[in-house]
Amino acid sequence: KAGETVAGLVTRFQIEAIAIGNGTAGRETETFLRTLKLPPAIPLVMVNESGASVYSASEVAREEFPEQDVTVRGAVSIGRRLMDPLAELVKIDPKAIGVGQYQHDVDQGILKQRLQDVVISCVNRVGVEVNMASPQLLTAVSGVGPQLAHNIVAYRQEHGPFKSRAALKQVPRLGAKAFEQAAGFLRITDGEHPLDASAVHPERYAVVNAM
Repeated sequence: KAGETVAGLVTRFQIEAIAIGNGTAGRETETFLRTLKLPPAIPLVMVNESGASVYSASEVAREEFPEQDVTVRGAVSIGRRLMDPLAELVKIDPKAIGVGQYQHDVDQGILKQRLQDVVISCVNRVGVEVNMASPQLLTAVSGVGPQLAHNIVAYRQEHGPFKSRAALKQVPRLGAKAFEQAAGFLRITDGEHPLDASAVHPERYAVVNAM
């Protein structure tokens, strides 16, 4: 019965990949799924589920999925980690994913700051697709912060996707200084200017165009 249900869902939603948490019964779940003879094009991927339970009970999860219980929220988090790990992991305290067996023996204030620095460094190095990013991901962008992240998402929801980096200047409280700091880390795919999808800062567009 369970096998028929899973096979039906795979067909109905045209599933492209299946994420399996590496926690309790993870291997048993993988074995069960392999007995279903699903199409070979659908990979079964073991995903590190550290911190998924923390996310599922968090305020962020309740805001995103107010009608779902913690088990569904946790499952969604595991699936999204396969799709975009960084975007999902920024929603939880880095300490919740386990950073070493001695993490409780060091100064917690310093540990928190150092871990947050690593998160910010990773986010800025990778860049953020501004038309898809959550407030939590945008918060980690240099020059943005929680309030501006909320304003960007609110503006996007009201006016639709951003067409260019320049359009970000219309966001309330996103001034020239914040734009200067953040623009190079914010990406806009298929925007009005091809360089909006790159790491090139707008103030350097003229240099690139002259090449």
